[in-house]
Amino acid sequence: MSNTIYDIARQADVSIATVSRVFNDSAKVSKATRDKVIAVAKEAGYHPQGFAHGLASRKNNIILAVVPVLSNYFFMQVLAGIQDKISEYNYELYIYNIKPNEDKLEQIQQLLRRKWAAAYLMVSIHLPDSKWKHLLEFDDPITLVDDSFREIDSIYVDNVHGAEVATQYLLNKGYLNPGMILPNRDSKPAQDRLEGFNNIIDKYHIRISPHNVVTGDTDYRDGYNEQNGYEAMQKMLALDTVPDACFCSSDIQAVGAMGALREAGKSMPIIGYDDIKVAEYLGLSTISQPMYKMGEKAVEHIVQRIENPEQDLLQYVFPTELVKRSSTEIEQAINQS
Repeated sequence: MSNTIYDIARQADVSIATVSRVFNDSAKVSKATRDKVIAVAKEAGYHPQGFAHGLASRKNNIILAVVPVLSNYFFMQVLAGIQDKISEYNYELYIYNIKPNEDKLEQIQQLLRRKWAAAYLMVSIHLPDSKWKHLLEFDDPITLVDDSFREIDSIYVDNVHGAEVATQYLLNKGYLNPGMILPNRDSKPAQDRLEGFNNIIDKYHIRISPHNVVTGDTDYRDGYNEQNGYEAMQKMLALDTVPDACFCSSDIQAVGAMGALREAGKSMPIIGYDDIKVAEYLGLSTISQPMYKMGEKAVEHIVQRIENPEQDLLQYVFPTELVKRSSTEIEQAINQS
């Protein structure tokens, strides 16, 4: 089995994100680090200087994971599942980083036109259906991971139900004026989680202000970042009637929200979404996603799709699980005056 990008990262003692940046000729890598990665890659049989040519010449053996910036535990867990599973097959894994400040659809279309790989895993790209449909013009096998579109193979969790469970849990604990922190509203997972939140609010005929649903101003990674959660909680605390509990669309936003509460000297029950490792250390209640299993399933299916292009379209939905920790055990919510 050939070396993978993980092997290169381990031998060069850098992250896989750094290796990917070197291979994609990013300017955000120092010369010393670039030289070290290239030296290791060459010894392992990679040719970074001719990366595109190398991909094109060996595309039938390559699965390309297309991802946003590799910067958090969620991605690392999904990619760990992808990497471990792909080792069971005669395929190599490459990673392509989508640039955050450029049009994502255009970048993906340009990538697919280059025909670099046998198949593509689109991991947490978060495009609306109106943009995903443009990929139907391409013949290459494509699987969405942590995203869904009815006409493209998709592997995701039941985000609507997960949000319903989170919101129901807050109501069951007596918090009848909950708020929600959202990322970019164009994100399909965000839309589904908002739908789940609203479903439970409507089910019990609870009246809450539309201002209870807030998002921060920092749009990096579609708003799935600490700063966005921090900014959103600041907005929530400034409301005339402050929510008595908060459901965050992601754990990473919940981390920022908890920071804003701590800075303001306030407390509020919080529940997140994902169950990244730091959630356990922070005592953050959350809706757990099977991130590693999503990566495994993505590889298993994309290989089947490569070998059997006519197989039925896949819409694979993983269940979610409520993980109860101390962040929702706060006995007294913040002062609402």
